[in-house]
Amino acid sequence: MNAPARPAAPAGRGVLEGAFALLEALRTHEREAGVTELALACGVPKGTVHRLLDQLAAVGAVERKGRGYRLGPQVFRLGQAWQPHPGLRAAARLPLHRLRAATGASVVLTVLSEDELAMTVSSVPGEPEPLVPVRDGMSFLLDTAAGQALRGPTGGGVVLDREDVMDGVACAAVPVRAPDGRTVAALAGLVRAGRALAPLAQAVAETGLAVTRALARGAAATPRLPAVARP
Repeated sequence: MNAPARPAAPAGRGVLEGAFALLEALRTHEREAGVTELALACGVPKGTVHRLLDQLAAVGAVERKGRGYRLGPQVFRLGQAWQPHPGLRAAARLPLHRLRAATGASVVLTVLSEDELAMTVSSVPGEPEPLVPVRDGMSFLLDTAAGQALRGPTGGGVVLDREDVMDGVACAAVPVRAPDGRTVAALAGLVRAGRALAPLAQAVAETGLAVTRALARGAAATPRLPAVARP
């Protein structure tokens, strides 16, 4: 008798999509998740989930904790290496912390994501943290002050939000520009409503300029590859 035919292995694209669906599901969990829970969240059979988790664990993308799974250290290392614009995160690191220290505001640096949302790529939590937590990797609509600053030049330079998006939270945001003048990010400071916004707006504007200048210095210091003469 002929051996029963085995089910066809999923195509390469299907395997990758399944793996990334699992990683995204684990990202959204605040705790470890089990195979059954992940299978329901991703719409993938439990056997496939188990096999993918084993493969992801073998390369450090996930790790097992008790009877559940969570993201592994390799995902963190890969994420830290991602650059939305060359040198942007490094240029913003110290200015963001200085702005937080000077104003007490929660400070975020955002960029446009591929799905036309604003995504936080660097953040320093401040006084409004209980009302609106800030975390790297968070996405939000462009109706915020940071989202409006990302869209391009604004009349006064600084975009203000006086509880327009969230009750109890005010915000000031400015665009961050590359050396060629393109808007590559937006810097925003968030405070509890009721505070005077003029001092915050000035501090945010000065910090945005500091990040823009740091980007320009980094671009100027980057060695250029010599032109290769064509035969």
